[in-house]
Amino acid sequence: MDYSTLNNGKIKVALAQTRIVWEEQDRNYEEAARRVGEAAGQKAEAVFFPEMSFTGFSMNTDITMDSGERGIQRMRALAQQYDVSIGFGWVKDCTRVCGKCENHYTIVDGEGNVLSDYAKLHPFSYAGEDLRFRGGNALTHFVLNRIPCSCFICYDLRFPEIFQAVSGQAHVIVVPANWPAKRREHWRALLRARAIENQVYILAVNCVGETGGVTYMGDSCVISPDGEVRAELSGAEGMILWELTDDVERFRREFPVRQDRRETFYAGLF
Repeated sequence: MDYSTLNNGKIKVALAQTRIVWEEQDRNYEEAARRVGEAAGQKAEAVFFPEMSFTGFSMNTDITMDSGERGIQRMRALAQQYDVSIGFGWVKDCTRVCGKCENHYTIVDGEGNVLSDYAKLHPFSYAGEDLRFRGGNALTHFVLNRIPCSCFICYDLRFPEIFQAVSGQAHVIVVPANWPAKRREHWRALLRARAIENQVYILAVNCVGETGGVTYMGDSCVISPDGEVRAELSGAEGMILWELTDDVERFRREFPVRQDRRETFYAGLF
């Protein structure tokens, strides 16, 4: 697709900041269905959930890896029922291939079609994620309401190069996470930095409450290409509803820093 032909798209998004019930998939599916219905009732066209939406950030892959096909089918049915796009996180079983799983985030449209299926590039070794999960090996691009988008997951936020790589096409980058409260200032700072340096909208959706013995504050937010936090929700379950107009090219024309990026030179440094 020629992404340069896309402009001026608009979309009403919902960021569902949920209190994920630890490893209780059915209860989390029920909550997701309620949130999607609520968002659709308020005319949202896309609903995004946190990383590992139905299990929490669990390394117990024997329990969580069946959140794959079952979750996809449930979310596809919900998307069709309410005619909305849905983004959700789940665990893919790759044990027969490599002995590990993958941390995925999938986006389906209102017809139930899979628009994007992204595998987290950087397993969080500090928490032992690398012992149970392998990293993905591909970037993702998709379009919502004529707006070119991409997606990364949680720990990926700490690696600016991948955000630069997708921002040549993407105007919106979705960042689902299970980002703990004790590092919340890193979350806030890095999200703003990724928006500013790439002149993109960031849609960040985190979980909240205590899950698996870890406390989360949420801090889900919408950040504009100039780094302004347009909407934020902290410390409580709920949803951010935001009508996003794709004015990224205007930001880039008015302050054209991207034209000075020496990508060929940078590549030679590594």
